[in-house]
Amino acid sequence: MPGTPRPDPVSTKRQRIAELARKCPDMAFTNLAHHMDITWLCKAYDLTRKDGAVGVDGQTAADYEVNLMGNLQDLLNRAKSGTYVAPPVRRVRIPKPGSPNETRPLGIPTFEDKILQRAVLMVLEPVYETDFSDVSHGFRPGRGAHGALASLRQQAMKLGGDWIVDVDLRKFFDTIDHGHLREFLKRRVRDDVILRLIGKWLNAGVLEEGVLTTPEQGTPQGGVISPLLANIILHYVLDEWFEKEVCPRLKGKAFLIRYADDFVIGVAREDDARRILEVLPKRMSKYGLTVHPEKTRLVRFQPCPDDDSATKAVRKNNFSNGAGAITDRTLEKQAFLIIPEGVAEVIFAHRLRRAAGQSLPENPNRSTHSWESKRAPNYRRFS
Repeated sequence: MPGTPRPDPVSTKRQRIAELARKCPDMAFTNLAHHMDITWLCKAYDLTRKDGAVGVDGQTAADYEVNLMGNLQDLLNRAKSGTYVAPPVRRVRIPKPGSPNETRPLGIPTFEDKILQRAVLMVLEPVYETDFSDVSHGFRPGRGAHGALASLRQQAMKLGGDWIVDVDLRKFFDTIDHGHLREFLKRRVRDDVILRLIGKWLNAGVLEEGVLTTPEQGTPQGGVISPLLANIILHYVLDEWFEKEVCPRLKGKAFLIRYADDFVIGVAREDDARRILEVLPKRMSKYGLTVHPEKTRLVRFQPCPDDDSATKAVRKNNFSNGAGAITDRTLEKQAFLIIPEGVAEVIFAHRLRRAAGQSLPENPNRSTHSWESKRAPNYRRFS
């Protein structure tokens, strides 16, 4: 029919993959790579940032565009034939929010590698989006920090007074075990082309200050595919385990909220919270991960009335210095919620001070500004 827009072939394929994944939750896909054609690569190119830092080859988006279709076709051929060679990731170090003396490693792939990683992400995402739990909010379509905070607020309100297990995983992206990751991948994906490409990215190596190393574990932060791989391993190691193994054994109610590798567990009973604190490090170590013994802690949260004098004092202090927890600028019915440290880092990109009334670091980023006007329930922290 004249004037009728044609459906996007890539979106149509992704919808079909998702439908099949929903219908067959226990099936492992063996032929995903055949969806990746030149149209698929063009879409991946469109979704790739053109203004990002360059990789080890120094090639910019403008350089790649000179022979765009030829480059994409050649990339597709190499990817499917197995001749693609994943280049090393250029590593730079950026300041770690909340830790002035620490840095965080950031991996920068080449522009072409970003396109191919995006193409593989596009074919895997429909499969895993049907599997992932609602407790997971980070690096997923239609989800984000806003949803994580809203879920925390709602579920904390349902529990009333509760205990928050605030968990920090030490150097998570640097310590992901390749063997365990491959095992988890094969539960849903047994396509040789896809698995071979992921294996090449895991073993590509890191170039830092002219020195090339090949880590035996970890996946570079900054890679397009890395957040999905992180979500896959934590889906099996944490999310499913918590739902199927932990919750049925607790005496009271509990909830989990995870944003990538940052997560908190809300528990109604203190004895349940301490049991979780005891077993969680053992569960993580089984898969090569480490719970940070100093940054992981148990925090008591309990509702308090709007006219509580301590709440008013902290509220006044937060408004006087323009910082602190999520605040209600109208000063009406609701006051604030001091967010647990791990979730606060991903929502605000820096750590909130745990002591009531202690101000935040200077010059918070845009995510802080966007959240300052959000209302939150009236909660007070008890140490």
